[in-house]
Amino acid sequence: MTTATPVKTEYEAIIGLETHCQLSTNTKIFSTSSTAFGADPNTNIDPVCMGLPGVLPVLNAKVLEYAVKAGLALNCQIAKYSKFDRKQYFYPDLPKNYQISQYDLPIAEHGWLEIELVDADGNPTRKRIGITRLHMEEDAGKLVHAGSERLSGSAYSLVDYNRAGVPLVEIVSEPDLRSGQEAAEYAQELRRIMRYLGVSDGNMQEGSLRCDVNISVRPLGQKEFGTKVEIKNMNSFSAIQRAIEYEIERQIAAIESGERIVQETRLWEEGSQRTISMRVKEGSSDYRYFPEPDLAPIEVSPTQLAAWQSEITELPAQKRHRYESELGLSAYDTRVLTEERTVAEYFEAVLAAGASAKAAANWITQDIAAYLNKQKLTISEIGLTPTHLADVINRIEKGKISNAQAKEKLTDLLNGVPPEKAFAGQELISDPSVLEPIIDEVIAANPKEVEKYRNGNINLKGFFVGQVLKKTNKRAEPKLTNELVEKKLNS
Repeated sequence: MTTATPVKTEYEAIIGLETHCQLSTNTKIFSTSSTAFGADPNTNIDPVCMGLPGVLPVLNAKVLEYAVKAGLALNCQIAKYSKFDRKQYFYPDLPKNYQISQYDLPIAEHGWLEIELVDADGNPTRKRIGITRLHMEEDAGKLVHAGSERLSGSAYSLVDYNRAGVPLVEIVSEPDLRSGQEAAEYAQELRRIMRYLGVSDGNMQEGSLRCDVNISVRPLGQKEFGTKVEIKNMNSFSAIQRAIEYEIERQIAAIESGERIVQETRLWEEGSQRTISMRVKEGSSDYRYFPEPDLAPIEVSPTQLAAWQSEITELPAQKRHRYESELGLSAYDTRVLTEERTVAEYFEAVLAAGASAKAAANWITQDIAAYLNKQKLTISEIGLTPTHLADVINRIEKGKISNAQAKEKLTDLLNGVPPEKAFAGQELISDPSVLEPIIDEVIAANPKEVEKYRNGNINLKGFFVGQVLKKTNKRAEPKLTNELVEKKLNS
């Protein structure tokens, strides 16, 4: 994990995140157009999302289900009564000139999630971050500026309405974050939860998860918040951390030089690693909210709420705690194993097949993870089944094969070769009556090395062990071979 840049100790940063998560529904929030990513511009559109006269929105039932499940997973109170509102603003990417969102009666409020930071020694510290609200809304379209990444400097702009009407939940945190490191970890944990639930893929490169940061600084001991600045246009967790660290230093420098902090929206410029002013920040009154007249209020029954609650599986933080307390795994291992739900499920299937937790964790977080990264695969795409990995681990622990043999055959195993075939005719020799004559031959063939060993060069034991392994085609059981070689050399 990246180490945060230290903030001047006489100031404190106050940080909150507004996170937009695209829900993984097949169709849009109020119409039947596809939400598929990568379609040709303006092909996933229809009269409803374009706001044409004579059409009415209809709430996608899956959107409500996913929003409620997300709220439950974030320990929120789910509203018995909720409604949609119109948020008015005029911009080319908004075809109706208003956005259907939720204002004063969101679907979920007053929740929290726990973040876990790891220090340089690998020790975890935990902190609870409050969730103010979670509400449903539709996305806007996308402007493409020719000749520049922004409107400023472009020759002209084009608009793609494929994203217009794509379902989102906006999750607003309490101002409980105090550093770029905490904010980045919060965003990552939120993404893990959404992916575990299956309600969002969280792909930042496709715009499925977008974070806006609200940040201010104040002198230590001051109760009142400073003037808040919002930062947009961050496309990675590392960018969130770097943008916050830059903005903290910028605001502190401005305060110390007597400059007034302006409430504004700023952009993170990746190339220059700085924030730049975009526009003066709007207030809620500027949007002229009023209840959406074409959509009925939402009421979630206790029966439906209980049913959705029962479908929520164990979440990443719960798994991390359980793996540490019940399985004795390290904080590092638990983080790697729970980063993706598919990896955690694979790990638990290996345990269910009879493997020890630490050995399974080592194989998955080290050798298998390295292979997946190199081949750009997910764990669901490899041919090594959990049962086969458990078989390999048990063969090693029972002394039938060595760890080195297993690593040599790893590529074959990952490509689906079963262990019984991969290790056919390669079981380790663990019978002393078979190994001792071979060791005697090696010792007799190397009298000079024997003399050096007995004169104090005990590191030569490895030479004799290596010769035995060579003679047995690496089938000599390592531990027993070491014991027998040492015994014979010292006799």
